[in-house]
Amino acid sequence: MQSIDEIMPILKQLLNLIENHFGNKCEVVLHDLTKDYNHTIVDIRNAGVTNRTPGGCGSNLGLEVLHGTVKDGDRFNYITATQDGKILRSSSIYLKNNDGKAIGSICVNLDITETLQLEGFLRQYNQFENLGNGNKGEVFSADVNNLLSYLIQKGQEEIGKSAGEMNKNEKIKFIRYLDQKGAFLITKSGERICELLHISKFTFYNYLECSRNQESDQ
Repeated sequence: MQSIDEIMPILKQLLNLIENHFGNKCEVVLHDLTKDYNHTIVDIRNAGVTNRTPGGCGSNLGLEVLHGTVKDGDRFNYITATQDGKILRSSSIYLKNNDGKAIGSICVNLDITETLQLEGFLRQYNQFENLGNGNKGEVFSADVNNLLSYLIQKGQEEIGKSAGEMNKNEKIKFIRYLDQKGAFLITKSGERICELLHISKFTFYNYLECSRNQESDQ
């Protein structure tokens, strides 16, 4: 398989199955990861859960899988949250081509906000306490620019300084962090980082190469 279009009828059936089995509190998303990351969503059911739409973007975990930082992106029953405060129990699997490259993904996001208010067996069903199985730092966004903003914020927290206060070495470390998170797979992300750090494109690529060389030496 080289494209998810080759098995699209089967994927549509699978989305129909999950959507109808779990109801309107369960969002099911099909991503085509060969597209620009700002427009990977090709099918989404019950989109009100994360307020995304067809043609929208994926999460930061998808960026890390595409970048290669995360080798096996499949995750099951992990806890995530939306920007408007919903708590979700999520699972994601990645579809690979004949060369082993991730070309698509199916993500299931079950809104468990209301059920978490219940006692006993519902808490056990939701597996909310089982946080160790997943990626606690995954974030959903309706816009890829918001996703980049989140990664920039986390990068500055990692350095412990705002971008305007960083010296050269800290800027290189900051760029390495963003690179490892797959941020530069986002269109025009390099230009935004240049503006943020007040550096030229030449300096940016110089720092990027330096950060990758430092990583390979470790």
